[in-house]
Amino acid sequence: MGRVRASRLISLVLLLQARETMTAAELARELEVSERTVYRDVLALSAAGVPVYADRGRAGGYRLLGGFRTRLTGLTRDEAEALFLAGLPGPAGEMGLADAVAAAELKVLAALPPSLRDASTRTGQRFHLDVPGWFRESTPPPWLTGLAGAVWRDRVVQLRYRRGEREVTRTVQPYGLVLKSGVWYLVGRVGADIRTYRVDRVTGVEVGEETFIRDDGFDLGGYWREQAEAFLRGMLRAEVTVRLSPAGLRTLRHVAEAPFAYEAAVAAAGEPDGQGWVVTRLPVESVPVAYDVLLRLGPEVEVLDPPELRARCAEAARRSAARYAEPPGPPEAPDPPVDGQR
Repeated sequence: MGRVRASRLISLVLLLQARETMTAAELARELEVSERTVYRDVLALSAAGVPVYADRGRAGGYRLLGGFRTRLTGLTRDEAEALFLAGLPGPAGEMGLADAVAAAELKVLAALPPSLRDASTRTGQRFHLDVPGWFRESTPPPWLTGLAGAVWRDRVVQLRYRRGEREVTRTVQPYGLVLKSGVWYLVGRVGADIRTYRVDRVTGVEVGEETFIRDDGFDLGGYWREQAEAFLRGMLRAEVTVRLSPAGLRTLRHVAEAPFAYEAAVAAAGEPDGQGWVVTRLPVESVPVAYDVLLRLGPEVEVLDPPELRARCAEAARRSAARYAEPPGPPEAPDPPVDGQR
């Protein structure tokens, strides 16, 4: 039996352990194979003594009999070490799940064969996740643990939220939590709408006994990607025309406000001139923000439009040229001390 098929058979058993009953179509979709391959794999498992049973009928599928469980002996070293990345300290602890993660790691370690039981240590020695950005407090928001509990248990919450100078109250079905650049966000349904709330602006949470039925078709990761891109695109409401050197175009990737702003500038670029410079349009939040961004490109950019931005950049260039025209003078002497001070 090839390694690829052996890995697939183990995955099939683990899927049935986790979900109890799955149709051939569902297994094929998860394993990225045809249904015919699933039928052959089930026969191979049965021949090997794994009690896979097929329920007939429209609501039927495959399941494991008698509470059959398998030890995690099919994991490769790479898979075992990658598994412990999920338990990196930080986000789980902030949600109040540190003890649960530690307990889960112990159980996984107990199930691993002896040759792989150093996976947790090796992972901890090589990777550390420090989520908050620089110059940000790492203290988790006070209501994060309660919201995480409501998310896990599908409990409706009464959310008090600071919006500008006022506080609002919303009844929310909490679908999920997202950690972005050290900031936690709650994604939930309010009425017929899906909304997003910054957890550090939550001023109160009441978790009731009422539960809700979540939409199984809701994709938290997909929703967040769409919302994040729409937010950034909504911010970039202005556009400037610039002329960039080859070095300036390369550096723009690192200073543009968003990746798609750089991509838009590349797509809009005309043919290079004799020196390799190109004229293009760059989406920006505003002219003042564009000024700060384009100054980082120094002499590798020329602003063509709008006129007020070109004038401002030209003035900055004149001041810089004047400052560098003369050799640096001696450092200024400190002010004399005031009476009574040293």
